[in-house]
Amino acid sequence: MWAASCLASCCAACACDACRTVVSGISRKSARIAYCGLFALSLTVSWILREVAAPLMEKIPWINHFHKTPDREWFETDAVLRVSLGNFLFFTILAVMMIGVKNQKDPRDKLHHGGWMMKIICWCVLVILMFFLPNGIISFYESISKFGSGFFLLVQVVLLLDFVHGWNDKWVGYDEQFWYIALLVVSLVCYVAAFAFSGLLFYLFTPSGHDCGLNTFFIVMTLILVFVFAVITLHPAVGGSVLPASVISVYCMYLCYSGLASEPRDYECNGLHKHSKAVSTGTLTVGLLTTVLSVVYSAVRAGSSTTLLSSPSSPRAGEDKPLLPLDKADEHEEKKSKKPVSYSYSFFHIIFSLASMYSAMLLTGWSTSVGESGKLVDVGWPSVWVRIVTGWATAGLFIWSLVAPLLFPDRDF
Repeated sequence: MWAASCLASCCAACACDACRTVVSGISRKSARIAYCGLFALSLTVSWILREVAAPLMEKIPWINHFHKTPDREWFETDAVLRVSLGNFLFFTILAVMMIGVKNQKDPRDKLHHGGWMMKIICWCVLVILMFFLPNGIISFYESISKFGSGFFLLVQVVLLLDFVHGWNDKWVGYDEQFWYIALLVVSLVCYVAAFAFSGLLFYLFTPSGHDCGLNTFFIVMTLILVFVFAVITLHPAVGGSVLPASVISVYCMYLCYSGLASEPRDYECNGLHKHSKAVSTGTLTVGLLTTVLSVVYSAVRAGSSTTLLSSPSSPRAGEDKPLLPLDKADEHEEKKSKKPVSYSYSFFHIIFSLASMYSAMLLTGWSTSVGESGKLVDVGWPSVWVRIVTGWATAGLFIWSLVAPLLFPDRDF
């Protein structure tokens, strides 16, 4: 018995040391990687609980206090929203705590990059506590999540605009014939893809024999915007490049498709409803994994964007730096402590907060009906309008990025 006790104590000590080693290893790397991993963990937990938590939640009296037990889909949605709320509160608290951090001498800089064992414990406690909250609070969070998701999509649009303009400037900066030809080829490919995409949309979402005026309006409006992009870009006064216009055209067409594909499966103008029964669990898994990766990438890309997040006191970063730079440990500590931070920690956490709302809406079909099988992701009229309006907002921001330098020549855009 004594030997067994000693062995158990040694194993426990080794396990604790291993955990501390892993956490300290994380802290020495870029904090952005670790936060990304924690966010991905929250999405994984949400997805798992969405599939398995309903029978357990039906037995919790302060959740299932109804005279008639709701459908399984209600409990699936409620589980996702509770995990999302815990994740949202975790990153929002960090965002508030990091307000005003301007240099690495601030003690909160170490809190942002370290203390991972305590952060993981706090995250777990917050998520667990959410399952003790009354349904009214969860319902309120569900309502505000729709607006938060819209803000997150807007951030995605701004990042895309920044990316395509930077891509164009880099290739033009080479000032070589090869890169000019490359610009032309990529632009032509994007325009061909956009118009081919529009033909597919007409085929799938405007079936003959049905009144599909709304779908036709969405598709035609997107095509008009594509032509407007080209006209404004090629106008002599603007003198822009066709590469950003072509990439934004494809993206707007994709958002149009994404919106139309989110229409209810029983809607007669949704041509995908004929294939709804053929959607297998494997296909849904791949689709949800793709969604998760896109949300995580958007959050990390936003956190690395110096255009959006650089601190006013910091030098303009992002020049010749990788997307996820690694922090060097024990190197010139005194010199580092006086350096300004390279990005806004507070806004970085806000991005994750908004992404938590957005992912909850994706997993719950924007808190609407999730289909006859309860397995469909991101389906419902709220999702349709959010995607369509996001496409129009993308078009408006791109047009503004072209005409703003002409309207306000004295300002730096």
